[in-house]
Amino acid sequence: MLSALARAATRRPLTVMLLWGLFLLLGFGLGTGVFARLSDNVPEVPGTESQSAAEYLERADPAGESISGVVAGTAVADPELRAEVGRAVADVRAVEGVAAVPDPYTTRGLTAEDGRALIIPVTLKGGLDDDAQERTLDAAADRLREIDAPDVHVSGGPLLGQQLGERAQEDVKFAEIVSLPVVLALLLVVFGGLRSALMPLVIAISGIAGAFLALFAFSEVTDISVYAIQVTTMLGLGLAVDYALLMLMRFKEERRHTEDVVEAVHRTVGAAGRTVLFSGLTVAVSLTGLLVFPSVFLRSMGLAVAAVVVIDMLAALTLLPALLARFGGRIAPAKERPEGEEGRFFARLARFAARRRIAVLAVAVPVLLVLAFPLAGMKIAIGDARQLPTDTEARQLHDTVIEHFPPGTGVTPVTVVVRPSADPAATDAIRALSPNTAVRELPGGATVLQIQPPGEADGDEATGLVERVREVRGDEAVEVTGPAARLVDFRDMLAERAPWAAVTVLAGIFVLLFAFTGSVLLPLRTVATTLLSLAAALGVVVWVFQDGHLAGLLGAEGLGALSLTAPPLIVAIAFGLAMDYELFILARMREARQRTGDDGEAVVDGLRRSGRVVTCAALLLAIVFAAFMTGGFSPILQIGLGLTLAVLIDATVVQMLLVPATMSLLGRHAWWAPAPLRKVHDRFGLSEEPEEAPRPRVPSGV
Repeated sequence: MLSALARAATRRPLTVMLLWGLFLLLGFGLGTGVFARLSDNVPEVPGTESQSAAEYLERADPAGESISGVVAGTAVADPELRAEVGRAVADVRAVEGVAAVPDPYTTRGLTAEDGRALIIPVTLKGGLDDDAQERTLDAAADRLREIDAPDVHVSGGPLLGQQLGERAQEDVKFAEIVSLPVVLALLLVVFGGLRSALMPLVIAISGIAGAFLALFAFSEVTDISVYAIQVTTMLGLGLAVDYALLMLMRFKEERRHTEDVVEAVHRTVGAAGRTVLFSGLTVAVSLTGLLVFPSVFLRSMGLAVAAVVVIDMLAALTLLPALLARFGGRIAPAKERPEGEEGRFFARLARFAARRRIAVLAVAVPVLLVLAFPLAGMKIAIGDARQLPTDTEARQLHDTVIEHFPPGTGVTPVTVVVRPSADPAATDAIRALSPNTAVRELPGGATVLQIQPPGEADGDEATGLVERVREVRGDEAVEVTGPAARLVDFRDMLAERAPWAAVTVLAGIFVLLFAFTGSVLLPLRTVATTLLSLAAALGVVVWVFQDGHLAGLLGAEGLGALSLTAPPLIVAIAFGLAMDYELFILARMREARQRTGDDGEAVVDGLRRSGRVVTCAALLLAIVFAAFMTGGFSPILQIGLGLTLAVLIDATVVQMLLVPATMSLLGRHAWWAPAPLRKVHDRFGLSEEPEEAPRPRVPSGV
């Protein structure tokens, strides 16, 4: 298969480049339309009680969306300002599609006690189509912003989604502007030539175009989260550079053994291309775990990110060989170095870890476990506007309300839907739980109880209230919805489906690693060390963003919980990325073992020949992730930090120390498989490495 891809790419390189050029135009043309389709409805889970209750309310009493304007920074009782606000309220009421705008001066709770702020809620009519709703929102928001006051902020409802989408687009552009020149500069250092350095960026740009196009395609059939843009773009950019770096370094090495450029490309695709193929499949399989969850958000993220990974993989296996066939003759071969000089540092590191394997394990494993310790207290929450950068309008509105109004102002209540068939005693029991309960009757006989929770909408008090309501109602036809109920249902969904997701991913990873190595022990060892590094990275994220340690250095603050989006995405993506570097090293170890038959030399030679690639790739990927952390959006900061740490910990502690130490500890048993499975691998395992010119044996020293 890989040989056929290589032949096709090198036989008609201009055709391949033209096809990818059209793909780029499509991605940056049609694909960017996804920015107008982003949704912030992350916690919705079809089939849960909270979703069922929300759908029932929508059918029984359709209500329109709502937004809020906040006027602050001056005495709101000033006659001129009061007249200005009165005119704005009248104008907004006259906007087609607006259902209600209360007078903030005569409606209780809308004017701050300190007299320096007021809230103007705007409720839209129900049943508006998307275009009409957007026109109404824009007209109402624009008119409120015209109020002549020091501070006027408008956000909430669908407007919040629009603002987040615009911010996501700005952050992606800024991250690309920051990361691409830095990545190019490092690639120039690595390759020593502009032509070689530009090729990974061409693949990276293809990955970005693929990210936009994949998201746009999925937006036709499902909601796409505001988080998807940054996550898929950062991963598409990073993996593309990784794969291109591996292929180019192998190409420069193969050029030392043949002057025929096409032959060097074929040998590169046969060897490094095999690693890229398995790496891409491994990352994609890691993301399939997200498909086990019924959450639309997690499923769409899993599909979109997996699609981007596959696009990166295909670009590395088709576009890059075409570019090399066309321009590779001008790329200088890797320099010949005296025997023992190439990869000397990594060879010494491998020998040290192999000789001191027990000591390495005794130090590295406890250190990683200490870093992972905060994970035991991890909490997740939907979050509020504090997750946003301080310069966003939604965050400024939130901060103004917190500053001027009593705690709980604007907090969405816990909503209880009591169906007509429910025992009236259940309603009385639920009302007794809190004095802050509002009651209204719905058409058809149902009753809605809105209980104002203390603290935040998804805080511990609110979620505890949801659980008490569900405990008190018994078997009656009573359902709970609202942010707190959605969070409780989301947590329950994660707890219920996480074991199945883990089994799905681990089974797929085991099959792929067995097909790659022919061993049953190496997949088990790889999964164990990967989970260890992943737990350490996630533990640090909890320590920073949940507990608040050093969060200010990243422009964030401790929120008491992680965004519910961060842990599943960090686990799924980082697990796949860790497999990347593991495969880079195992591929070289496997080649050395097949060539020499010496297990000790295979460990040293594998790290000698792959250490530089892994180090450079990890550094470049970390730079890409760090660039996406400049936006200040807390969930993206959490995901970016988690992935950066996971990559760096895996590429250093795990791959440079734990891998040679554990490989040395296992010895020849590392490559063991039962006879029946060995026959299966011999028959079906993918093995397309080109034959290499024999190299002199290098004493392993282990």
